[in-house]
Amino acid sequence: MAQNSPKRGWQSSLESVSSAYELVRGPTQFVTSQFCTNPSVIRPPFPLPQVEPMIEETFASAEQSAAKTLIDLALAEDLSSTGDLTCQALIPPDQQARVQVASRKAGILSGAPIGRMVFATLDPAVRWESYRHDGDTVAPGTIIAEVSGPLRTLLVGERTMLNFMTHLSGIASLTRTFVDAVAGTRAKILDTRKTLPGWRLLQKYAVRCGGGTNHRMGLYDGVLIKDNHLAAWTQSASIAAAVQAARAKSPRQVSIEVEVDTLEQLQDALGGHPDIVLLDNMPVDMLQTAVKLRDQTAPKVLLEASGGVNLDTVRGIARTGVERISVGALTHSAPALDLGFDWPW
Repeated sequence: MAQNSPKRGWQSSLESVSSAYELVRGPTQFVTSQFCTNPSVIRPPFPLPQVEPMIEETFASAEQSAAKTLIDLALAEDLSSTGDLTCQALIPPDQQARVQVASRKAGILSGAPIGRMVFATLDPAVRWESYRHDGDTVAPGTIIAEVSGPLRTLLVGERTMLNFMTHLSGIASLTRTFVDAVAGTRAKILDTRKTLPGWRLLQKYAVRCGGGTNHRMGLYDGVLIKDNHLAAWTQSASIAAAVQAARAKSPRQVSIEVEVDTLEQLQDALGGHPDIVLLDNMPVDMLQTAVKLRDQTAPKVLLEASGGVNLDTVRGIARTGVERISVGALTHSAPALDLGFDWPW
């Protein structure tokens, strides 16, 4: 008889959280979907919550799946196999409560559908009523949602929900600040791949909530030829040749972008007719010259400025005429937006 393979740590954690759910709201049967590519993932026997129509197209199935995975992991590390010891000691299992999710600071909301999902995962009987939606501007004291149901569940899910929503709202808020800073120019604000592992889809969703534009999602959906690629490529010293080689070997719909850091490299790259040229760490006067060179040589090629971008410099960069400005800080350095639970006591 074959031996059962040992369980990996994350599999044990996910099984532990199902036991913790039972401690929160009583025994619950968990089932595994026949369509799930990983049968070890525990799925609750109820559908994911429906999100508001205004954000359905943005918070799509891929984002919902990423959120589901992260919610399971977050609850597993919070509850383990034991559950909330404090609630078990002090809160009767049948006690009901109503609480408001409110903003403590001004900003842009992101992650409300995930807040709803957190409580639906713990107990589908919890009711979440939204008053504000992702992409909305909130002020101090703005009521975002009202949540009602078993008090134990509300207390158990509070921190996990806030962790998601404060982080994503912080990204959306910082993004909107950059977008507002370049208003009136043709420049779009883009994110980068500088995201937390496992969080990319959600962090890039938050950028969209703030009015920003997503760069490529990963290495799989866009070509970006950087200096290390060029240094390692031995077939030719020409950047244009590298661009043409990449286009010849890539699917037709894939965008071809190449990074340069001098005007001589830009001249070379434009000869290969890339879709985008990334201008790395160029000062404003060099960016202005680069835009003129592009306009004269290959006007259909988009120019993207990157490096040294902050709120003090971004407007000057945008006024050079570049179409794109990528900002890593949107996802790796955004401060959380202060949100909280307003309890009735």
